[in-house]
Amino acid sequence: MARPSGQLRLGAFFNPTGHHVASWRHPGAQADAGINFKHYAEIAQTAERGKFDMIFLADNVGVREAKMEALSRSAQYIANFEPITLISALAAVTEHIGLTCTASTSYNEPFHVARKFASLDHISGGRAGWNLVTSGMAVEAYNFSRDAHYGHAERYERANEFAEVVTALWDSWDDDAFPRDKETGQFFVPEKMHFLNHQGKHFKVKGPLNIPRPPQGRPVIVQAGTSDDGMDVAARFAEVIFSANLTMESCQQYFKEVKTRAADKFGRNPDHLKVMPGLSCYVGRTEAEAKEKCDYQNSLMHPVVAREILSTVLGNVDLTPYDFDGPLPDNLPMSNASQSTFKYVTELAKKDNLSMRQIAQVVAGARAKLVMIGTPKSLADRMEQWFVEEAADGFNIMPPYLPGALNDFVDLVIPELQRRGLFRTEYTGRTLREHLGLPRPPSRYERRAKEAAE
Repeated sequence: MARPSGQLRLGAFFNPTGHHVASWRHPGAQADAGINFKHYAEIAQTAERGKFDMIFLADNVGVREAKMEALSRSAQYIANFEPITLISALAAVTEHIGLTCTASTSYNEPFHVARKFASLDHISGGRAGWNLVTSGMAVEAYNFSRDAHYGHAERYERANEFAEVVTALWDSWDDDAFPRDKETGQFFVPEKMHFLNHQGKHFKVKGPLNIPRPPQGRPVIVQAGTSDDGMDVAARFAEVIFSANLTMESCQQYFKEVKTRAADKFGRNPDHLKVMPGLSCYVGRTEAEAKEKCDYQNSLMHPVVAREILSTVLGNVDLTPYDFDGPLPDNLPMSNASQSTFKYVTELAKKDNLSMRQIAQVVAGARAKLVMIGTPKSLADRMEQWFVEEAADGFNIMPPYLPGALNDFVDLVIPELQRRGLFRTEYTGRTLREHLGLPRPPSRYERRAKEAAE
């Protein structure tokens, strides 16, 4: 059933030069964006000017594997800042916008992640978010003393326990544990400190965390799981889901399924889980202008790179023996990376009878995420439809190149959404939870004390 009212949630997803695989070649792009802090400060402040809920930064812990001819023509995840370091610096040049970035459960320890994001939440005044990922590239394993990547099921089993530990560590101290009373000499109250003493299959963590409870209670957890294992992690822990659906119908199905699973399986309020599909926009004052922008960006894509990107999202399948203007080969092996992306790409190619070159252009446009091309009105129409018909609570906006495409969205689309009452005109809260309409969770120890008293 369509929702009667409400406002969209919007994230600004920053790939350094933009999300199109040839973004760095655009005349208006910042080619060295990955290591240019002034660039990041500028686009973060632009997103804040547009009243976005949050900034979103993805990450890999390794240079992706690809044929060198293609890899050397790509700027994506090749030379870029470590995201927690970067987003902590962005906290100092912004005031309101949420700050969300990636940390892998495959190649980190829970204590490290809990401490870093608690620190970011304190530094930013309650604006931190953790994008919980399981790492999808086999090459990442080789940087962490492993000969092979974790299998899909094991990655998610580990992720569940990892998130259990991290969220528990954030409750290491009661909110009022630190009186810091100079007169009495008491810095903290002993009974308000909690040892975790976790012992599980993958982790053994005593605790407590050596930083006070975060201002938000816990940073907002973002997840992108669309496989069955991934959806369980999302339904159990996530408060924002970055989905990869390419049609409104598939996103409606996902929206209903993940929220039902959150309620029925984990006893959560489904309104406390915001589904935000990835969306890349080419916006023009006319439809022709918008299409011209898209066509120009696609024209910058080298065919070697196009083939390699398609190979990568399909799980590093070797496509060189096949005619690039022919169809995808049948019976491709299922990827050990993103199974949902593999499914979307192969099904879309079959449904629309697309050649490999054509489907590569779709993938390159926003790395297998949704692309919309049009005027501010037509884009707002479609975004409103997705929102009203419960395919999305909002969108994670993925500018095809930066900074220009973000400027277009903020200057042209945001005012149209605001005119319709679909998006805020000013920030009304201070924390990321307040932006997203999420409650501040009580400490698990506070809940247990109340339950014991009842």
